[in-house]
Amino acid sequence: MKAAQGDRIIIRGTTVESSDRHGEILEVKGADGAPPYHVRFDDGHETILFPGGDFVVERGTGEHGTTA
Repeated sequence: MKAAQGDRIIIRGTTVESSDRHGEILEVKGADGAPPYHVRFDDGHETILFPGGDFVVERGTGEHGTTA
């Protein structure tokens, strides 16, 4: 999966008790859009993230021009 600054990331909850986490990619640290990503989640928490298999990237309106 490739991403760009300004894209939105959704990490799916893997159990009944856990909800999805939504955030904005602030910086792509890998080559050619690859992880790791510097992400600010909607709750304000920021982290460097290597997403696992249960995530989706929604294209932002900045660099890509459209939202997926």
